[in-house]
Amino acid sequence: MAEERRTYDEKLARILKAAAAIFAEKGYHEASIREISRATDVSLSGLYYYFSSKEELLYLIQDHCFTTLAENLDRLLEQEADPARRFYLMVDNHLRFFVSNMKEMKVLSHELESLSGEFRSTVNAKKRHYTDVCAGVLEAIAPADSKIEPRVAVFAIFGMMNWIYNWYHPGRDVPVAKLAEDMSQLFLRGYLSGEAGGSGEWDGTTVSEPSPSIWRT
Repeated sequence: MAEERRTYDEKLARILKAAAAIFAEKGYHEASIREISRATDVSLSGLYYYFSSKEELLYLIQDHCFTTLAENLDRLLEQEADPARRFYLMVDNHLRFFVSNMKEMKVLSHELESLSGEFRSTVNAKKRHYTDVCAGVLEAIAPADSKIEPRVAVFAIFGMMNWIYNWYHPGRDVPVAKLAEDMSQLFLRGYLSGEAGGSGEWDGTTVSEPSPSIWRT
């Protein structure tokens, strides 16, 4: 039974990897199960042994990613008490996982809204758990007089890390350990910290007109 389970898990992992690549390239709604069948060399009936619908396939990709990411982080944090080291481990774990799973990262970033019902609720619950754990890590290193909201802080660091699928190239850019170190320093110290031009602190001045958003279409 153990061997059968291992074989099942390995084949499912291969299917999820291929499906994530196709979803990332074409978009979930434009991709077809037939394309995934061709990419995996698994018949349509064989694929439906592992999932019952395309939406369930998308759910399995997202659920696997968030489960793996959170379980890895929980394991790492259990072994470390130092708050600063815990922060670095959080960043390194996040980046290391997604550098190895760039297509999945794109799918997670773009296709959550494609899930519905119980699939979406389950993934959202796992995202909340992961976010709460990361927020706790950030709260532990925050100065006692910090005025930065933990929610702002945690989504700011997520924004830095989650964008890497657009620009990071393993083998051409810095190694993952250096990437994690640099992002940690940028986040914790601030890019302008110690610069001669000023303190790097915002003076509270508001901009009269909002800049156009690059996210608007």
